[in-house]
Amino acid sequence: MKNTISKNGLMLGAFAVVTTALIALTFFGTETRIKEQQKKRLLSVLNEVVPAHYYDNKLYADCTEVIDPLLGNETEHHVYRARIQETPVALALEATAPDGYSGNIELVIGIDTSLTVLGVRAVEHKETPGLGDKIDMSVSDWITAFNGKTLSPASEEKWQVQKDGGQFDQFTGATITPRAVVSAVKRTLQYVKENQSSLFQQPVSCYSQNDGDKHE
Repeated sequence: MKNTISKNGLMLGAFAVVTTALIALTFFGTETRIKEQQKKRLLSVLNEVVPAHYYDNKLYADCTEVIDPLLGNETEHHVYRARIQETPVALALEATAPDGYSGNIELVIGIDTSLTVLGVRAVEHKETPGLGDKIDMSVSDWITAFNGKTLSPASEEKWQVQKDGGQFDQFTGATITPRAVVSAVKRTLQYVKENQSSLFQQPVSCYSQNDGDKHE
């Protein structure tokens, strides 16, 4: 009986070791591929909100991390700096709309140095399919309405959905979602207006999906 228990224990132990080894091999075998896919996705989104002809630096690597409630919450957000021959031309900022219908809506927003929106993309959300998910470019082009918009004292009141007296369409049956996104983009413009100069001067401090290290 004791021999049987010992034998079964050894078999289970060997099985656990082999299983762990296989999981580790699978992880290390796919880790590089996953990082490459993440980098491609990041580059795609960055080029959608800041067109490639706007810069000649490595936009994904010229990045700093910031924390400010204007960007939606007190967590770190990445800011990517676009430059032409070292001259600042635009920023691509991560921002959070914390008041979506189904929770946080994660955005990437491109803004040039004249405080004009170049592009906005929703990169993560849980909004209702068929209603709030129209913020997603794969569903609707609604989010392109921000292109070319600026924020000034004269235009500030227009930074609302039409139901609230503003210039942006709301969705039938889903006003909360577009209202949250409009507010988040407006706050991001306010943040850039207040911090643009310092953002371009901050040291590179983001995790780089290109080399797996932090740039200091």
